[in-house]
Amino acid sequence: MHLTRRPAPVRQRSPRSVRIALAVIMGSLVAATVAGLVWIWPGRDALPAPIAYLDPSAEWVYGTVAEVDLDAPPMIEGGEPAAVLVEISGHDQPQPIHLSPEVPAEDFDPGDRVKLMRLPAAAETGSPYIFADFVRSGPLIWLAALFAVVVFAVARWKGLAAIAGLVLSLLVVWQLLLPALLVGKNPLAAGLVTASAIMFIVVYLAHGVSVKTTTALLGTFAGVAVVAGLAWWAIPATYLTPRTHEGMSQMAYIAPAVDLRGVLLCGMVLAGVGVLNDVTITQASAVWELRAAEPAVSRRRVFARAMRIGRDHIASTVYTIAFAYVGTALALLLLVGLYDHSAADVLSFEDVAEELVRTLVASIGLVLAIPLTTLIGAALAAPPPPPPADQPPSQPLPAAPQTDPEPAADQPDPIPARQPARPQP
Repeated sequence: MHLTRRPAPVRQRSPRSVRIALAVIMGSLVAATVAGLVWIWPGRDALPAPIAYLDPSAEWVYGTVAEVDLDAPPMIEGGEPAAVLVEISGHDQPQPIHLSPEVPAEDFDPGDRVKLMRLPAAAETGSPYIFADFVRSGPLIWLAALFAVVVFAVARWKGLAAIAGLVLSLLVVWQLLLPALLVGKNPLAAGLVTASAIMFIVVYLAHGVSVKTTTALLGTFAGVAVVAGLAWWAIPATYLTPRTHEGMSQMAYIAPAVDLRGVLLCGMVLAGVGVLNDVTITQASAVWELRAAEPAVSRRRVFARAMRIGRDHIASTVYTIAFAYVGTALALLLLVGLYDHSAADVLSFEDVAEELVRTLVASIGLVLAIPLTTLIGAALAAPPPPPPADQPPSQPLPAAPQTDPEPAADQPDPIPARQPARPQP
């Protein structure tokens, strides 16, 4: 038997010209993104003055629920019952609190931490304390810590890098995008600049700088451009008027410089970033793994095989997006279902139509981003270079000598072969 020496595997690397071209393209995009961030930065002096949430005589107070008595008498004659008693610092006895109709006493349990508003004028109705909300910081911190631990346990340092990228991206939205919208910057331009900054931060921080991640980033840029163009057309075409929303209607009076339709457009662009980044990274990784598995296969074959993976991803992601909306809007759909409306009427309602447009726009961008990313990846994932011409061909190893194994010391000698019997005379 002859054993053949196989050459050492050659690390897959794109040609230098390809890497230089990508560096020029991405460098231009980075420069444009930085210039856009400088442009949308409004400065703190341009922001509208903060609006006081509380009455000047009111203050926030925190306490712990001590007792819940559903049969408690009213605090004053004809008033609401003192069903929930809260321990508050500075009082020897638990204090009754006022509850809004949306929050019944049955929602409280002893030991719950609550946030109260102390309004001296409300003391005339039996207690100066009004329930504002539950304190959720403790469970949220534990849930976030569990998320970080699980991500690190499964994805190691790459997972922690992704979390760091998420935190930085949220800071970009809070510190740059929101102030820019409040002072009346162009929402489409602000959304695209913010989306570009988020993509650079998240992709390169979590996955590293390489031709593969740059391929995914280019595919994401293409998908975001599709989402932005479709949303820019679909919002006025479907007569979406965000002024009907409670938050948007308040915004029209508080910050009249804000373009409400533009805010909706900007939100659709940012929503598309998260969906697109997932599929483009997965698709780029599929292309590189296929190329590494069969270095000699043609680019056409790599594209065809990667698209079979992409089609499965498209099929699963499309209904994932749809059911994600159904889950978040289940209460709204349940309420609408109580009325005598046809399915066509339900789909044309403002709230439902807005989410429908958002889902369709993101899905179209997702479907188109997968073949674009696959095509770019198949072109850039070059096979390893051939061995140099002066490299001698691999020589076979010398054959091992064929020797009969020696019997073990504790084994009897092998039985000799039977000799043929001699004929008798």
